[in-house]
Amino acid sequence: MASTTQPVEKRSIASRIGMVLLYIALGIVAVFQIYPLIWLFIFSLKTNTEVFGNSPFALPEDPRWENYVRAWTDGNIDMYFFNSVWITAVSVIATVLLASFATFAITRMNWKLSKPVLGLFMIGLMVPIHSAIIPLFSFYNDMGLINHPLSLIITYTAFNLPITIMILLGFYITLPREIEEAAVMDGASIHRMFFQITLPMTSPVIATTAIINMIYNWNEFVFVNTFISSDKWKTLTVGINNFVGQYLTDWGAIGATLIISIVPILIAFLILSDRIVEGIAAGSVKG
Repeated sequence: MASTTQPVEKRSIASRIGMVLLYIALGIVAVFQIYPLIWLFIFSLKTNTEVFGNSPFALPEDPRWENYVRAWTDGNIDMYFFNSVWITAVSVIATVLLASFATFAITRMNWKLSKPVLGLFMIGLMVPIHSAIIPLFSFYNDMGLINHPLSLIITYTAFNLPITIMILLGFYITLPREIEEAAVMDGASIHRMFFQITLPMTSPVIATTAIINMIYNWNEFVFVNTFISSDKWKTLTVGINNFVGQYLTDWGAIGATLIISIVPILIAFLILSDRIVEGIAAGSVKG
């Protein structure tokens, strides 16, 4: 009896040690991930003198909360913030909806060109973003869309479609066809079947793709800097340059602006975190 229980006890001790080591490793990774945010928050409360005069890890002697007020009012950050919010939201909705349409048509409908069309979308993953800047600028200039937010929405949607379809594809393959077949037997149209049955079932993976698209659109800089020159339509990533001058740069206000730009993404991730994990787990298991 003792010989059978001893290996079990050894395995139990080894598993506990393994879990402890795993938590220690995860704790170290978490510190490295969270500390830059804490450092940036401390940085946003400093003056230029404290930024360059003291240790970069030192706490501010007198926290400058007015840096946030100055960033929000003097630097037009309120307008840039609103532009980032609605341009990102419209682009994410358009991308997820169009990608869902395409994935549904490729995986649930029988037509000859489904595989070639999927291949064309996947080719989009291999197109370098920067190689398309000049052709896009020429196209938008001819269409009168330079200095227009529609140029950003179209670009974000087009470049995010391939990766979004690829993520959705793995989830759609796992969906049981019996539910859709039953809906067809009940007389449901293809549009009703998609919006009332398939789309709700894919909500976990939609949350995953939405947060991925949101992070990309929110942090994107190159297209905004290329297509938008008017302050009316600039986003936060470009608006930060307002605090960079030829002779003086307000580093505290820049730090405050960066914190303001990070908060919405953190909130969205915390709200959708459960859905994201659920979508990744569901999309990775077939059958």
